[in-house]
Amino acid sequence: MRGDVVTRRRELDMKCQECGHENAGDAQFCGVCGINLISGEASTGTELPMVGFGEAISRGFSNYFTFSGRATRAENWWWALFATLLGVIPFASLVTLIPSLALGARRLHDINRTGWWLLLWLVPVIGWIVLIMWAIKRGDNGPNKYGPDPRHPTSQQPSKP
Repeated sequence: MRGDVVTRRRELDMKCQECGHENAGDAQFCGVCGINLISGEASTGTELPMVGFGEAISRGFSNYFTFSGRATRAENWWWALFATLLGVIPFASLVTLIPSLALGARRLHDINRTGWWLLLWLVPVIGWIVLIMWAIKRGDNGPNKYGPDPRHPTSQQPSKP
């Protein structure tokens, strides 16, 4: 019974009552202001749980050729650990080359920089230091020109039961 009420409410409440943004029928949060469309409570301060080792590897391989969007620091550093551990096996690092480049581009997007900055890897020492400092930097709060904040729930991310 309660499930039917929630489903019917989601079908009816596609427009955010806070900002008026049209959201997908199955969205839990408004894509603009972040308010919870079911309870009406603001959720802009809540963050999603940090990505773990297994989830980072899964995302790395599922986004093998995805150079758009954003990636969190945790996702980046867990993937770096995985790629380093895999690198001890001869030629195994070739498997992680393209996903590592894609993840690096998404990580740069999280701090509002273009993925072309990855070319700094070709500049020994100074380029590496700059890229490591950027990888350490916390990403932009809220959406930027590369996409929504991966640390905050939005209408693009599935809701958990």
